[in-house]
Amino acid sequence: MKGGRMAEKMEIGCGILGALCLIYYMVIIFYAGIGADFAWFWALGGVCFLLYGLLIRQNALHPHPVTTWAVRLIFAGLLAGLVLAGAVAARIIGAMTQEAPKDLEYVIVLGAQVRGTRPSRALKRRLICAEEYAGENPDTLFFLSGGQGSGEEITEAQAMKEFLVEAGVDEDRLLLEERSTTTKENLEFCGRLREIRDKRVGILSNNFHVYRAGLMAKKLGYQDVSLIPAPSDDVMQVHYVVREIFALALAKMRGTI
Repeated sequence: MKGGRMAEKMEIGCGILGALCLIYYMVIIFYAGIGADFAWFWALGGVCFLLYGLLIRQNALHPHPVTTWAVRLIFAGLLAGLVLAGAVAARIIGAMTQEAPKDLEYVIVLGAQVRGTRPSRALKRRLICAEEYAGENPDTLFFLSGGQGSGEEITEAQAMKEFLVEAGVDEDRLLLEERSTTTKENLEFCGRLREIRDKRVGILSNNFHVYRAGLMAKKLGYQDVSLIPAPSDDVMQVHYVVREIFALALAKMRGTI
């Protein structure tokens, strides 16, 4: 009887989690479009939870050693994965809440998508944060880092410069790096333009991204790195944190952090 109640609770839990994943997937699609990066994860997760719930029901109704062990192994894998993901997420969230120190010598503003010549929503949030830091710290110089990608009429660095100059930031404080296409290249190429790896450097990006960027900077030899988290999209925040967990795992396997 006790085992039957437990199976029923697990089945209901899987149904709820599966439904929540699928609902969030639809929210992402309607909000960010069908091409939203990594959105498939939520659809796949929803389907997997629902199938696991069906497996639990099948085993409760018709117990069999194979399905019993399958239920247990999947549960153990899910539990281990959630614990590991939670530990990584805690570090990402911890970095999201950091406050940038005053009077850094340099701040590297990491590039993001430009639509034609205008910054995307994510990049605009970074630039507003950079503008605020520039106003409060008049001696800090800014590296604007990002090349030109598909659908971009100018480099990301140039789009950032135009935005900040229009916002009132002195053009002489803005240094452009216009070749990079990845976060690693952002940091690597900025370090080559001017030897700053032993200086007090801030890494500015959207909040979910700064933890990984900081690890990359240290791997590349930056000795005194501070994180400057810019806001992110509230609707997409959970998605971005989950996606970042996988990005960190991939970066670890590649040796970039």
